[in-house]
Amino acid sequence: MSERILRLDKAGTPVEWLDWQMAATLYARGLVTWTLGDVIYRLRGGLSRDTGQRSSLSLHSIIACDGEAFCYRRSAPPLTNRALFRRDQHLCMYCGKPFAENALTRDHIVPTSRGGRDRWSNVVSACRRCNQRKGNRQLEEIDMDLLALPYVPNMAEYLALINSHRIRGDQMAFLRNQFGKDSRHL
Repeated sequence: MSERILRLDKAGTPVEWLDWQMAATLYARGLVTWTLGDVIYRLRGGLSRDTGQRSSLSLHSIIACDGEAFCYRRSAPPLTNRALFRRDQHLCMYCGKPFAENALTRDHIVPTSRGGRDRWSNVVSACRRCNQRKGNRQLEEIDMDLLALPYVPNMAEYLALINSHRIRGDQMAFLRNQFGKDSRHL
């Protein structure tokens, strides 16, 4: 069982990916308030001493859980190279060529040595050649342009980016409806 389950808060905001064991725990505790998508796991339990019937649990691909609505305590999802490279569609944002993940680097538009921050809005994917060519200079100091502006993905897009190879169609359709206006993945 390798499919992940998308957890939402009770307002329908994407929160995280769960394995089937954690989802089953939420169901058993009565914390799942509503579901979407297909049933992707059917679990069978033991026989009830009182009724003699076997217990079962059907797990949906998308579950909303009770409790407080999820509040974004961070201004942005965590910045990782994998999510960054997927945001930028594995393209160097300077030369426009596609690269494998291990051939890309994180480039700071305003270099950290010159006060730039390590934030979504200041980083792009770059091939090693373009990153070395740019060095610690700003774009206006050299003859290089960005092919696309960096942006901060919202939580829905972030969850799609970090699980893009194992995401189900019904989960992707749900998440895609919540992507931000700047998304390159609409």
